[in-house]
Amino acid sequence: MGDARASAVVRIPRFGADFAVPLLDGTSDDVLARGLGRYDDSARPGGRGNLTLAGHRVTHGEPFRDLPDLEVGDEVVVETRDAVHTYVLDTAGDALSVPFTESWVLDRRPANPDGDGPGPVTTPGARLITLTTCAELFHTDDRLVAFGHLLRSEPRER
Repeated sequence: MGDARASAVVRIPRFGADFAVPLLDGTSDDVLARGLGRYDDSARPGGRGNLTLAGHRVTHGEPFRDLPDLEVGDEVVVETRDAVHTYVLDTAGDALSVPFTESWVLDRRPANPDGDGPGPVTTPGARLITLTTCAELFHTDDRLVAFGHLLRSEPRER
């Protein structure tokens, strides 16, 4: 169902210094109306596995409207109460579009079934991030997917 409180704040420097969006658990309409959602059963920020996030491109603040503008090497910063986790993108925001029925992108260690298509850099024990949103602004049969990996985690200063 999803927790009503934000578990973290997501910052994407390419989207500007003011970009700061709450991260909530779940991907229900209610959650996505208030920020970014963390798919059920995905990794926690900084944790092993795949931290999978969903966000709108249109309406509700449009947090992922500019996802296609992301480039390889861009950072995604996830700030929790205790730590700042910095991920770096391995794929561009417009490099992969999949049907909504494709679930491999949400796997703990996603592997592109096409073999040679864009996918994350995975190794055993990897700490990954996957960003998902609608591929087209007003049509939702496909979703854009961007993959990245954890660059560093630092404790928050108190």
